[in-house]
Amino acid sequence: MITAIVLIHAATDTIPETAQAIADIDGVSEVYSCAGDVDLIAIVRVGAHEELADLIPARIGKVPGVLDTDTHIAFRSYSSADTQSAFDIGIDGD
Repeated sequence: MITAIVLIHAATDTIPETAQAIADIDGVSEVYSCAGDVDLIAIVRVGAHEELADLIPARIGKVPGVLDTDTHIAFRSYSSADTQSAFDIGIDGD
């Protein structure tokens, strides 16, 4: 599974509708509205890199209200649960 984080600049007056339209696209797992340099962040999960080429410019980029996108492809995922399990490996408290 390939995960991409898509930073989206959107027209201010259309953010809720734009976010929902993006969330309804197959392959988009989550959309967050946020403060800061971008208006929306979409998490995209697909099976192949070729799908990103179709999904992001052809579908997300064409949603009314989307002004610009910046895509980042994730290499590896980390979480606090993963970190804790790494510390638990090979250590016996006996």
